[in-house]
Amino acid sequence: MTLTAKNTKKSLGFTLIEILIGIVISTIMMAAMFTTYNVVNNSYSQVSDVASISRAGRDVVSMMMRDVRMAGYKYVLGINTLDLPTRSYLIFKGGDTTVQESHDPIIIERNTLGFATGLADFETPAKHENDDVCCDRIHIVYDDFNQHDVQPYKRYRVTYYALAVIDGIKIGDTDSRENIDHYYSIFKTVEEWQQEMRPLNNPPDTNGEWVSDCDECYVEQKIRDHVVDMEFIATDENGKVLDEVRSDTSEHQQNINKVRAIDIRLTFRSKSKFFRFASKKLIQGFGARGIPFRDRYLRDSVIVTVFTRNIGI
Repeated sequence: MTLTAKNTKKSLGFTLIEILIGIVISTIMMAAMFTTYNVVNNSYSQVSDVASISRAGRDVVSMMMRDVRMAGYKYVLGINTLDLPTRSYLIFKGGDTTVQESHDPIIIERNTLGFATGLADFETPAKHENDDVCCDRIHIVYDDFNQHDVQPYKRYRVTYYALAVIDGIKIGDTDSRENIDHYYSIFKTVEEWQQEMRPLNNPPDTNGEWVSDCDECYVEQKIRDHVVDMEFIATDENGKVLDEVRSDTSEHQQNINKVRAIDIRLTFRSKSKFFRFASKKLIQGFGARGIPFRDRYLRDSVIVTVFTRNIGI
């Protein structure tokens, strides 16, 4: 049986025009799908960055809140059958002393970077730019107790501070911030006051010293990257700001005893560029404190007030 011309025509495939039309339609559909995927992926990345910044702020603030609430805590054992002093026998050094020696519950140092242990001078590394005001440093001191330790009464000093981080650019470079990956990292150091045990009200066997090599101690442990600023403001019972909370003079010592709350502000930025174009931004702090930026990063601040329940009692 042979095919007729009519049947042969019906068995042919698509024409060239039909194929071209199909390719064009497929291309348009693929472009639309890719655009949609790209938009959704970018939106997801942005939401993830926002969530990451928020989570970082909550985690770090929660850690700081626990330590600030412990500031000035004194452990009292009372009458006991352990043959131990009823209260702490540790020497207290406060007022008219250096920050490195002080046992005062709260000390705040403005616009200060870095940390050094013991009686060595505290380091102040170069900042990114001359107009940079980051970051504050806070020292928190409190007591604890462990009856199974050679020194049952313990005193800890916790310090939160920042160090400058800059990728590929020398610290202190004055180039535009738009071209610099510019941020800080938060660090934490825990020290212990070590001193021989002695009966209460007896002369001390030793003056003791702050050390960073105890079981609970550590030096320069990184807490979080990509912090832009860290600020601590102390207030009294009336909400009045206490400008100087230090140990070096009797006036500043009086301010420490007046502290009833600490306002904490942490400002973080996204790890990667968030906005499509660079724009000018001002990160506002407490009072007149502010930091200008011009780049494509997202920044967000976490602000909390922590009451110091063990100071001034």
